[in-house]
Amino acid sequence: QVQLVESGGGLVQVGGSLTLSCAASGNIFTINTMGWFRQAPGKSHESVAMMPYGGVPNYADSVKGRFTISRDNAKNTVYLQMMRLQPDDTAVYYCMLRQVNREYWGQGTQVTVSS
Repeated sequence: QVQLVESGGGLVQVGGSLTLSCAASGNIFTINTMGWFRQAPGKSHESVAMMPYGGVPNYADSVKGRFTISRDNAKNTVYLQMMRLQPDDTAVYYCMLRQVNREYWGQGTQVTVSS
């Protein structure tokens, strides 16, 4: 089994920054993809940033140039550095790990951008 624990969400003003962290534990395989999704009220689940092990990050168009995903494979941790935050970035952010055709999800962390 795999557990994901997110941290780093909170309230920030427009133009501010936040960094989310997600630590994975349990039966983690070396080859996996980790990433972040988000869901805003009344909107569908959206992929924000994904990063395969040893691969190239992939970003949603809406966050390119503002968000940066990174991984510390030794710690099985993925980060999402968010800059120049906008009200449309307000959402619950979920960490995801995909391995061996299975997906695991964190509990979510709230990010609120106030204007």
